[in-house]
Amino acid sequence: MNIDERTPLLGGISPAAFMRRHWQKKPLLVRQAWPDVVAPVTRAQVFALAAQGGVESRLVQKTSRGWRVRHGPLPRTALPPVSRPDWTLLVQGLDLHVPAAHEMLKRFRFVPDARLDDLMVSWASPGGGVGAHLDCYDVFLIQVQGRRRWRIGPPPREREPAWVEGTPLKLLKHFEPTQEWVLEPGDLLYLPPRWGHDGTAEGGECMTCSVGFSVPTAGDMTRDLLSRLADDADETALYRDPRQPATATPAAVPAGLAEFARRAVARQLGDAVALQRVLGEMLTEPKPSVWFDPGPCIGRGPLQLHARTKMMYDERHVFINGEAFVAGGRDAAVLRSLADARALGAAERARLSAGARELLDEWVAAGWLQEP
Repeated sequence: MNIDERTPLLGGISPAAFMRRHWQKKPLLVRQAWPDVVAPVTRAQVFALAAQGGVESRLVQKTSRGWRVRHGPLPRTALPPVSRPDWTLLVQGLDLHVPAAHEMLKRFRFVPDARLDDLMVSWASPGGGVGAHLDCYDVFLIQVQGRRRWRIGPPPREREPAWVEGTPLKLLKHFEPTQEWVLEPGDLLYLPPRWGHDGTAEGGECMTCSVGFSVPTAGDMTRDLLSRLADDADETALYRDPRQPATATPAAVPAGLAEFARRAVARQLGDAVALQRVLGEMLTEPKPSVWFDPGPCIGRGPLQLHARTKMMYDERHVFINGEAFVAGGRDAAVLRSLADARALGAAERARLSAGARELLDEWVAAGWLQEP
């Protein structure tokens, strides 16, 4: 991808310009950003996916008694009639199950893969929506079928806004939209984090695809990284206190024990290479619902990453599906090319060392890599 090339997807500006001007700064509406867009799934396919146990889905209904939410699996009998207004079916991780949805995500790889979360599809009957809310992550909303009216407003001034009480959804109590548009197929709306928005299907059923980006909190990242670093801790390093005197204050924490704990944590955090390694493992860890079918034995032709495979790299490591491998020289260059392009030609594959080719064979056998 040429990040300096202007593209209709972003309203005639380049990905580089978009990231400078809009990313995490201000919304962008693009009419006919994707003029030939085709919905990656049909209504029937959305309903079928929602019925599966390994697919995250939600049914949101607005009734005379208020909002109702039901989580999947959702068999067809659990869904209202298509003709009934004011209901929405949401399916997360569509890119993990539908190749066409995975292909849609490729247009947004000007943002690091480490930030990309998934593609969600929202099918709605007339009047359907999920109410006025905000997200803590960036999102591209792509209208792929029908029409949806969007009302948006700037982030609330307070850190924790007021929410509507007594609802199963986190709805903004004081939503003051400042802009409003009706999006038609091919239109795109980018919203930075914490921008309030409310979308409603208008004039008939509609389908919207949302490209969302993960935003780890400092707390979540610290817990995960420290947990992984703890696995590397020296289990033979025992606390010793041969000079501990008798004490008249047994409830007091010994200063020596506190210092031992501080040094143990500092020792793990002070290993920059280990910290990079566990970060890459964390960022490429598949979601709990993701699985792979073992791959067949194949020849030495071109390969591509499975749609569910996460692959990244840093200066020293290559990471794939939660595992880290040290790579250098020609092998590192080829494997980084595989991670960026998500594909590897036969000629590039032949340039790998015998050990790296064997590693690729193991990834094929695990189902992480496959023939195009």
